[in-house]
Amino acid sequence: MIDRDAPVFVAGHRGLVGSAILRRLEADGFSDLRTAGREELDLRDQSAVDAWFDAERPRHVFLVAGTVGGILANSTRPAEFLYDNLMIHGTVVHASHRVGVEKLLYLGSSCIYPRHAEQPITEEALLGGPLEPTNEGYALAKIAGIKLCETYRRQYGCDFISAMPTNLYGPGDNFDLEGGHVLPALMRRFHEAREASAGTVAVWGTGAPRREFLHVDDLADACVFLMDHYSDAGHVNVGTGVDGTIRELAEAVRDLVHPDAAIEFDTSKPDGMPRKVLDVSKLTALGWQASIPLEEGLAGTYAWYRQALADGTVRH
Repeated sequence: MIDRDAPVFVAGHRGLVGSAILRRLEADGFSDLRTAGREELDLRDQSAVDAWFDAERPRHVFLVAGTVGGILANSTRPAEFLYDNLMIHGTVVHASHRVGVEKLLYLGSSCIYPRHAEQPITEEALLGGPLEPTNEGYALAKIAGIKLCETYRRQYGCDFISAMPTNLYGPGDNFDLEGGHVLPALMRRFHEAREASAGTVAVWGTGAPRREFLHVDDLADACVFLMDHYSDAGHVNVGTGVDGTIRELAEAVRDLVHPDAAIEFDTSKPDGMPRKVLDVSKLTALGWQASIPLEEGLAGTYAWYRQALADGTVRH
């Protein structure tokens, strides 16, 4: 168990995952949480990161910061996704080693796996084939982050671990139609169609790809669990192990938000990987499994979105 009274740095605390991890740590009694917003610390700047670590001296680090987005953002801004994430991962991991951080958890992404990986995807599938072209830059950066943690462990003995989550959703998500992921983008489209009394909603692709979705509060719980109970070199998949089609997801969001709407699939838009579901047997064997059903998670996320719209705090 990591020390609940030791200083803990959550890198990326304002994002979907970082904010959920803060909520989880606070609920679990962690008493010394450290954060730094972008206006305070550019995580791409090694000298700035080194100075911050020298001043704050965290003992534990959750490295969940990064530039993220959906298919459109990944495919149109590949250099930005590759550069930003490479630099963020490199500066924080190196600074953590330099000041003697006792344990670090690095959060990757399931997009690290080959496009045609055997399903469900095991941890051993990494580097087993070509990546999905629409998010190759982001995936390469995330793979580099995994290997960074592994090599610092091997060369310096650092207790740096990596977790690979499946597709995430929940309170604090980015509902930008161009930069966001599929689920918040769907939720926003159906909500705006309802507000405009529109009868149809366009959904990218054919609806045939299969995806797995994990509530971000479940991920936060898994991250704390791994920090407490896992200290090996290999990365660990985090998900539900259950997938469904994008069509089924769109229908579930439609039924929740705008039941009278008809769905039109825009087949001129890319589908991405045909299927992506993680083998989570490694994490299950350690003693953890997801607990928030998709239907319950969708309802809670939509309630949060409507409140954030009313408060003017939603990310669009």
